[in-house]
Amino acid sequence: MTILLIFAYIFLILIGALLLYMTFKTDDRRYIYLAVGFYVIFPVIVTLKLPIMLSPEVKQLYDAVEALPDSSTVMLTFDYYPSTLAETEPMSHAALHHLFRKNCKVVTMTTIPLGGPSIAERVTRELAEEYNKVYGIDFVNLGYKANYVAVLKGMGTSIETIYPTDNSGTPLSEIPMMKDIENYGDIDFIFVVADNSIVDYWISIVNAQYNNPVGTGLTAVMAPRYFAYIGSGQMTGMLGGMKGAAEYETLLQKPAAANMGMTSQSLVHLFIIFSVIAGNIIFFMGKKGKSRKSA
Repeated sequence: MTILLIFAYIFLILIGALLLYMTFKTDDRRYIYLAVGFYVIFPVIVTLKLPIMLSPEVKQLYDAVEALPDSSTVMLTFDYYPSTLAETEPMSHAALHHLFRKNCKVVTMTTIPLGGPSIAERVTRELAEEYNKVYGIDFVNLGYKANYVAVLKGMGTSIETIYPTDNSGTPLSEIPMMKDIENYGDIDFIFVVADNSIVDYWISIVNAQYNNPVGTGLTAVMAPRYFAYIGSGQMTGMLGGMKGAAEYETLLQKPAAANMGMTSQSLVHLFIIFSVIAGNIIFFMGKKGKSRKSA
């Protein structure tokens, strides 16, 4: 396997060098586009593993979930739009892998009307099938309710009052798992995956008022803003963008879409850096040659 990986890396270098040479020779930028496309697609066809450095905030979130007793109840939110699926869905997958592996009871919900309920339904059922989990006993999808501030506050008193039925219209009173879950007091951990400022409300309402630990998975552009919450202890770890999802997959020893995406991204970045260096070297060499001729 190691020999095959070495050959794969050599192949990648040779293809990049060839396409870069053709770019400089023909002055046709389409070879650059071809190279970028090649580096994006290649990791999808051939599995490559690049080193993933673990961030403290990702390790903190993983350790917090790992420390939960088996069969704990965890609320997992799908607070993101379809436009950010490339970053956020791998986080939801990784979270569910971890939770189902620990036999946690998972309550899913969303504050996003556009796509949120269907994404939660699809992802949870896909992972549930892999772990032989049964709906209504091991996991429940509450779906969407409007006015998220009222929803987050109301669940502190009674989840059933806010969600009389689940996403499919089944009364919560008829779902075995929900008979022991009345409000936040019966939730051991809240895992928020989001692409918007709903995170602020999970912290200011649920964590601050009900003292529930909250861990998050956020898009990369959002992550820097929320490091202060980790420092203050209001947030228990964070996954930042696709890289954070890839780190979580690595900790779970279940590399999937995020690891593949990071490999593609890293290869493209390396090619761009190499192209800039090579272009500058060729430019200055050409400039030096012209100076000699004119002299």
